[in-house]
Amino acid sequence: MQTRRLGRIGHQSSVLIYGAASLSDVDQDRADASIQEALDAGINHFDVARDYGDAELRLGPWMARIRDDIFLATKTGERSEESAWRQINESLERLQTDHVDLIQLHAVCDVENLDLLTAKGGGLAAAVRAKQEGLAGAIGITGHTHAAPAVHTEALRRFDFDSVLTPVSYRLASDPAYKEDLEGLLEAAARTDAAVMAIKAIARRNWRDDEPKRYDTWYLPLDEQEPVTAAVAWVLGTYPQVTGIATAGETRLLRAMLAAERASGELTPEQAARVLDGVEDYASPFVSMPV
Repeated sequence: MQTRRLGRIGHQSSVLIYGAASLSDVDQDRADASIQEALDAGINHFDVARDYGDAELRLGPWMARIRDDIFLATKTGERSEESAWRQINESLERLQTDHVDLIQLHAVCDVENLDLLTAKGGGLAAAVRAKQEGLAGAIGITGHTHAAPAVHTEALRRFDFDSVLTPVSYRLASDPAYKEDLEGLLEAAARTDAAVMAIKAIARRNWRDDEPKRYDTWYLPLDEQEPVTAAVAWVLGTYPQVTGIATAGETRLLRAMLAAERASGELTPEQAARVLDGVEDYASPFVSMPV
């Protein structure tokens, strides 16, 4: 597994980050098999959230064995200082650890939510307190929607976040306005050596109302190996500033993403783009979002 430096945090993180949203609604046996598969492949960065159903509870039993060997990140979706502080502590209890390496302000997709978090008594204050008290090593921000890169650039202007988790994919960057916002975010992050991590790299489009949802993801993912490999190779090759790609929120897609990482060096971004240009019904997943 390739690694990249996680900005000024300094951790040499695997370029695939285990997206523990995949553990939201699975039993412990399925979770255990997936976590072991990730560890065996060399993934050393796990990303979870209090809002991901039972995911923290599924990871918790592993901490006694692996806590010193992984970079552990979680998220709070609460907007006030009091509720965010409570949720951060709940996460630690559920994860069976006394600290995480990164606490992230979750799903900050518009300026209105950013205002709430950065106001006096907002959730950012709880994250700062967690870092000061040793409950978290670093503070990040996450979000998805077409506006996320621009919102995250503004977030970096307001506070010295250590990391950003934002959507990056070939289809999204095919929109000139989105590409401009994304590259502006990458430039802003580079000025402070903040890490930038990618989500939605293998998102294909929204589910249609008349089709069965074959995966636990809220969007239809790319699931054939060639386009999955191309999607991963395109992100890693086009944006070396991106320190890692979160795996999709579905345990059954992990194997394809692991294979994609192994083969990613065999494709140039241009070759990957040609593969992805041949994918039918390939669109932004943010046209429609689950409530």
